[in-house]
Amino acid sequence: MQTAIPNFDAARVLVVGDVMLDRYWVGPTGRISPEAPVPVVRIERDETRPGGAANVALNIASLGGHVRLLGVVGRDDAAKKLRDALVEKRVQPDFTETASCPTITKLRVLSRNQQLIRLDFEESLAVAGAFNHQEFLGRFRLALDQADVVVLSDYGKGTLADAPQMIAEARARNLPVLVDPKGSDWRPYRGATLITPNLSELEAVVGPCSDEATIVAKGTRLRDELGIDALLVTRSENGMTLLAPSQPPLHLPTEAREVFDVTGAGDTVIATFAASLAAGHDYAHAARIANLAAGIVVAKLGTATVTQGELLRAIRRQHEDDSAVLTEIELLDRVRQAQAQGQVVVMTNGCFDLLHVGHVRYLEAARKLGDVLIVAVNTDDSVKRLKGPTRPLNATDDRMRMLAALKCVDWVVPFSEDTPLRLITAVLPDLLVKGGDYRPEQVAGHEVVAAHGGQTVILDFHDGYSTTRIIERARG
Repeated sequence: MQTAIPNFDAARVLVVGDVMLDRYWVGPTGRISPEAPVPVVRIERDETRPGGAANVALNIASLGGHVRLLGVVGRDDAAKKLRDALVEKRVQPDFTETASCPTITKLRVLSRNQQLIRLDFEESLAVAGAFNHQEFLGRFRLALDQADVVVLSDYGKGTLADAPQMIAEARARNLPVLVDPKGSDWRPYRGATLITPNLSELEAVVGPCSDEATIVAKGTRLRDELGIDALLVTRSENGMTLLAPSQPPLHLPTEAREVFDVTGAGDTVIATFAASLAAGHDYAHAARIANLAAGIVVAKLGTATVTQGELLRAIRRQHEDDSAVLTEIELLDRVRQAQAQGQVVVMTNGCFDLLHVGHVRYLEAARKLGDVLIVAVNTDDSVKRLKGPTRPLNATDDRMRMLAALKCVDWVVPFSEDTPLRLITAVLPDLLVKGGDYRPEQVAGHEVVAAHGGQTVILDFHDGYSTTRIIERARG
């Protein structure tokens, strides 16, 4: 069963936390400085990206969700760059300005895809008078009216000094609160819905966790002590573990094929989980989507985001070894998921008794019309009724397996009737395809497809290719 992509457009998320600007100086290095034993980097590129809580918001927007971001910035050029970058990516920044602290900025120097040094420009927002807390809480209360889920992204810079009050007010409105924690004292997060530590952060609170059983035991105890609903522990190359109420522990293996840079991976996890939750999915499904997103983002350099398209490709890779031969029930479930994601479903049918190049060209042309191609195949008894007692040459299972091996075919399903009308009525494809010299109104199922907004398409017949002719030549 493939994992369904949530309808992220329905997700409204409020992100609150430590916002920052990530800068990257990138260039080649070919010599060592005569002044000190360090490489000399000739800077060729200067990039800026939203970081910290701003990267969480950016990830939600990249998925297609609606996101408002609350944070504290200085009155400086870095704040302007941060705002501009967020607005460009469909994030709604709602910042409290302070004259006493600069906008937190992290500068990384990279060469040959390796980070050589990081320079931090910041002052703690936790000191008294660093920013107006009442103004900030006022913005928070107003923003709750337009949110389905709240994310607190804590980088320990002081923006979330009032986290207990924020959690209490959000939960009083029945809004889930997700927390990406910092430090070893998680009491300020008491009463949150879910906390998303990595394994090192969890061990800093509960002690060493050498195996899954210990993670489950200590994580469950901590969850109960803090009065939170669930705990999602990211475990690097070992995937992640979800400890949710009234459910057995869910251990998800890593989906990463290549780990290039783990910077911001935690941001992607909590952003994807929050957006999935806001779109109406449960904890387990949100965790699976977040796990996929984490596997994508660690293959990118620096703070990065994930798109719906990348998630769809990851799901296809995840199931690339699954058989494309389906039962009708399995097919209908996958069709509904595909159409819910806006994919164009194409359907055709036939006996395909002896697969030849004419079939392949026809199916390749059909696949180009949409996102997924369904091939419905006549069963053996159905072929006998249509072609005579000497057919088929190949059994139903063999014919379907051959079709499933074609890269242009996504799903193969059998039908036992003389025509696929009943199956077409159940599937309701966007495009119904037939090859040859038919007119659309002659194709079985064209009326029901048209009634539901679909279309029947007739593709060119490839002369010179025929199963019957091949059989006759072989006998001759």
